[in-house]
Amino acid sequence: MDNETLHDDASVGGIAADRLRSIIERVERLEEERKALGGDIKDIFSEAKSAGFDVKVIKQIIRIRKQEPADVEEQETLLDVYRRALGM
Repeated sequence: MDNETLHDDASVGGIAADRLRSIIERVERLEEERKALGGDIKDIFSEAKSAGFDVKVIKQIIRIRKQEPADVEEQETLLDVYRRALGM
């Protein structure tokens, strides 16, 4: 094994090349998976729209479900107060 090959496998400038390559490849795989999942989610929203559901409202519900119940209650209370203040 020549000196150049040894450096490619071990470290170059203090960087472990194999470890770096592994990290980059893992991130690239996950990005591909995320892209595929994004397509799957888009398909589900298309299905929902075809079934007559309002996709904007579904997205809003998903966003609300991610929040803490106390935060949701506080936001709904403020929304109600603001609506009343505006005569809505």
